Amino acid sequence: MNTHKLTPTRLVLALAVAGALGGAGATYLTGGHARAAATPLPAVAPVGAAAPLAGAPDFAAIAGRHGAAVVNISVSGPQKAVDDGAPQARGHGVPGLDPNDPFYDFFRRFQGPEGQGGAGDQPVRGQGSGFVVSADGTILTNAHVVHGASEVIVKLTDRREFKARVLGADPKTDVAVLKIDAHDLPTVPLGSTRDLKVGEWVLAIGSPFGFENSVSAGVVSAKGRALPDDSFVPFIQTDVAVNPGNSGGPLFNSRGEVVGINSQIYSRSGGYQGLSFAIPIEIAAQVRDQIVATGKASHARLGVTIQEVNQTLADSFQLDKPEGALVAAVEPGGPGAKAGLKAGDVIRQVNGQAIVASGDLPALIGQSAPGSAVTLEVWRQGQRTTLSATLGDASAPKATLAQADAATGQGRLGLALRPLQPQEQRAAGVSAGLVVQDVGGPAALAGVQPGDVLMAVNGTPVQSVEQVRSVVARSAKSVALLIQRDGDTIFVPVRIG
Repeated sequence: MNTHKLTPTRLVLALAVAGALGGAGATYLTGGHARAAATPLPAVAPVGAAAPLAGAPDFAAIAGRHGAAVVNISVSGPQKAVDDGAPQARGHGVPGLDPNDPFYDFFRRFQGPEGQGGAGDQPVRGQGSGFVVSADGTILTNAHVVHGASEVIVKLTDRREFKARVLGADPKTDVAVLKIDAHDLPTVPLGSTRDLKVGEWVLAIGSPFGFENSVSAGVVSAKGRALPDDSFVPFIQTDVAVNPGNSGGPLFNSRGEVVGINSQIYSRSGGYQGLSFAIPIEIAAQVRDQIVATGKASHARLGVTIQEVNQTLADSFQLDKPEGALVAAVEPGGPGAKAGLKAGDVIRQVNGQAIVASGDLPALIGQSAPGSAVTLEVWRQGQRTTLSATLGDASAPKATLAQADAATGQGRLGLALRPLQPQEQRAAGVSAGLVVQDVGGPAALAGVQPGDVLMAVNGTPVQSVEQVRSVVARSAKSVALLIQRDGDTIFVPVRIG
């Protein structure tokens, strides 16, 4: 996979012309009806004004009513160049990912400042979009659009330009609030994502590649999409054509209400490839209110490391279906630990709201206020239990999302184990566990490695090989091994039958 800078240095317009340029695969555009030399075509009934498709919104009306409230944002300022020998995508690398990794482009923001390589501070410029939410000049956009900018210029559709103040920016949700000295500006109405349905029409307005007030349309592909990008956002996924420069622009529903802020795309080329992600407007409005009131946004945290529950883990923990957030580790002294959460717990609900995918948990907790109390429904050792937690502040060490590969393979577990020696317990910071001396079979296919420390099986702490054998013997299809490696813990699902 290659990374490309997206500066539009030149636009080439290709014209398809009917005539003598024949050949396989050629497309011809003609101004009238084509007729064969010998046989005339049957008569065609005259066509009147095209009627809109049933159920399709009037995109022209939405653009006409609200396009004037969408602004172009230009930023400039110094940015510390990265000189590590690795190519950078639009000035933003992805920490922990090789640029050749297929997921490298997935998480890089699709609009950021452009700069030249080399050490030291470099002058950079970038563009994005935004939209006016109050007539006195309050504007919403993405935090990454204005990140590191020393000057932000807002251009309206009537060609007036204003120097904007950044009232605040929240990297956790990628929302920023700007203010310009203007009055009686057109504004957009804010809607709700609660009733937004998959398959519903949506419309984006922005400045892709600097082409101001461009309109593109599509449908909602999914809701509540969790991306492992350290955010608290349950993204709206669409197939709307979104490109560099659309970032920060509004996503409208079929009624002309803003339901999201276009923020990210999946792309291996740097351009649109059918997967676009928008921040739900409720989250953006909540962040706006906090920033306007205090200059910053705050988010809560639970103090746990979680991972996805797949079918193998669901079988291991005797869950009726693969849903919830599996607790892989609990921060000592954190809010989760004080509430009584343990590794191996599966959080199924928060304040009565179901946790289906593991990403639902940080999204829900992150939107809560630090210090607020929540009720957790937890699946533990085959039973439901209820815990109460007082949430901490996300500005402290945060909850993380662990990832494990799906396990494959059949047959026995394939582990050679021995008890930890006292010095090994001290080095690992644990009081019990078994060292993996050798691994094969299903456990090896699942990713277990020699030197790993096996801490629990199906949520049951283990201190002897006999305990492991006993738990595995009672497991019909799979087991969940709590493994510690390099100070991190994660449940690894292993199919054994």
